[in-house]
Amino acid sequence: MGCSTHGFRVFAHFNWSRFAGTVQAIMEPVCASIGIIAWNEEDSLAAMLESLFGQTLFGELGRRGLRAEVVCVANGCTDGTARVAERVFEAQADRHLWREWFCCRVASLAERGKLNAWNQFVHALSAREARYLLLMDADIVIHREETLWTMLSVLEEDAQASVAVDRPCKHLRFKARKSIREQMSLAASDMTSAAPAQLCAQLYCIRAEVARNIYLPKDLAACEDGFIKALVCTDFLEHEVWPRRIRLAEGAEHTFEAYTTLGSIARNQKRQILGQTMVHLLIDLNLKALSPGERARLAEILQRRDMEDPWWLKRLVAAHLRRSRFFWRLYPGLLRHRFDRLLKVTGWKRVACAPVAVVGFALALVSGFLAWRALKRGATDYWPRENRLGLAGRESLPASAPSTPDRLPANRAKDNLCTAPYPKRSAG
Repeated sequence: MGCSTHGFRVFAHFNWSRFAGTVQAIMEPVCASIGIIAWNEEDSLAAMLESLFGQTLFGELGRRGLRAEVVCVANGCTDGTARVAERVFEAQADRHLWREWFCCRVASLAERGKLNAWNQFVHALSAREARYLLLMDADIVIHREETLWTMLSVLEEDAQASVAVDRPCKHLRFKARKSIREQMSLAASDMTSAAPAQLCAQLYCIRAEVARNIYLPKDLAACEDGFIKALVCTDFLEHEVWPRRIRLAEGAEHTFEAYTTLGSIARNQKRQILGQTMVHLLIDLNLKALSPGERARLAEILQRRDMEDPWWLKRLVAAHLRRSRFFWRLYPGLLRHRFDRLLKVTGWKRVACAPVAVVGFALALVSGFLAWRALKRGATDYWPRENRLGLAGRESLPASAPSTPDRLPANRAKDNLCTAPYPKRSAG
C-alpha cells in the first residue's frame, strides 16, 4: 500500500463505491509515523514485522479516524532486507483488519549507518504532519500487542513527557533454565533499569516536534540514545536533567537478543565507550556554549556543521585526548558507573548484582583501553557484526501478537487524539 494520495485518487475514481472508505482514510493526516531502522536484517525482519502488525495501535487509531505510516529504512543493505519488507507490506495491505488506516513503504539508502538512517527518517521520510514518531530496530520482537498504543497514550496523557519508552527484555529472561552467565546478564539489566529515565534506542516513541530539533552528528560512534536523552531531559540544555521528560509505559515490552559471550560483550562495550566519550564532549563541553536561540534550532546547527566541516567532531575528540592522557578519563564515571548503578539496586538484588559490577569493571578496563586506542587512531566508525542466532526461531520466546488483531476494546467516541494542540509544559 503506497502513501501517495494523488495516485490513489486516480485509481479510486473508477470504483468509488468499493473504495470510498479507503480513500477517506488515505486523505486523513498521519498521526503516528513508525520508522524501522534496518541493516542486513533479512533473517529477523519478517518476525519483527509480524509482531508490529499485531499491535493494537492500528485499530485504536483507525477507530478514531486517524492514520499511521510504516517506513522501513534499509540503510546500506547488501542482502534481501528491502525485499522482505516489501513482501510483508504487500501482504498486510491485502489482509490486515485495519489496512485502510495505515500505509507502508521501504526507503533504501545507499549509505550505511543507523545515525544517517535516523536523520533521514526524522527529517525527510516521516510525514510532516505526524505528531508522534516511533523509532525501532529491525531485530526485535514486540511481544505485547498493546505496547505501541500504550507508549503513544503516555505522551498523549502526560504533557511533561517528551519520550515514552517500554521495558526491553532480553530473550534469556524467557528461558526455563538459565546458566550462571545468563543469570549475570539479566542481573546487569536489572542494574541498568534501576536508574531513572532510561532510553533504549531499540524502541521508543518521541514527540515529533522534539525529534525534529535533534540531528545526530555523523561521527557519533554510538550512544545516540544517550545523546537524545541528554537533550530531551534538559529541554535542549536549558536546565539540569529532569527525568520526567522520559516516561516508562507500564506493561509495554519488547524482546531483543542479548550478547552472551565475553567477546561480544567486550566489543559492544568498546562501541558504547566510543559513543559515550563523544556524548560527553558534545553535551558537557561543546553544545552548552551555544546561545538559547541556537539551541532552539539545534538540528540546523549540527547539520550545518557536518556539511561545512565534516571533521569537526573528530577534532574535538583529538583535543580531548590531548587533555586526557589516560583511557579512564575519556568521560566521567567510565570505571565507576557500574558501582553507582549497584547502589541504586535495593534488597537482595544488590547482593546478586555485586559480581556483575565486578565483572563489568574488569570489562570496562579492557574495552576502555581498546576504545581509547581506537580514538587515538582517529577511528570512530565501529559497529561489530556479531554472529547471533536471531529471535525468529527461539523456542523460549513468548508468542507474539497475531498479525490481524481482532481483540480490540469496545468502540469509543472519537476524541482529540493527535489533533488537539499540545498543552503547555512546565517543570511541575
